[in-house]
Amino acid sequence: MYPDPRVVQFVERSFIPVRVHVKEQRDEFRRLGERFGSQWTPTTLLVDDTGTEHHRIEGFLPVDDFLSQLALGIAKAAFARKDYAAAEHLYRDVVDSYPNTDAAPEAMYWTGVSKYRATNDPSALKDTHRAFTERYQDTSWAKKASVWGQ
Repeated sequence: MYPDPRVVQFVERSFIPVRVHVKEQRDEFRRLGERFGSQWTPTTLLVDDTGTEHHRIEGFLPVDDFLSQLALGIAKAAFARKDYAAAEHLYRDVVDSYPNTDAAPEAMYWTGVSKYRATNDPSALKDTHRAFTERYQDTSWAKKASVWGQ
């Protein structure tokens, strides 16, 4: 598993982890690799109890980046369940807890979308656009949110 205790604690608290070793479990690795289209190791897949993939992390990441991606995956699963209020909270937590990671701008975008989906209030999208003028201006997520300011 991951050597950092913060990652171990987060994974144990949030997931049912399954590890397939590429050399020791070749058949299982090949089967799962084909099923999920895994192209590289390590590949971390966040799937629900039906086997639906909600997020994928390929390759190694520093601790905060990895934790932010795991948290982003949890938020994506809540959004997919149409639990938009929970998704909003979970996405906001990624922005607040991991503001200097690549996951933060994506989470900020989806925070606004989740709030809009929960309330049908378009001001949630305008507020998100405004937030992008202050943070993460040079990201593709800011560009995607730019239409909300018009």
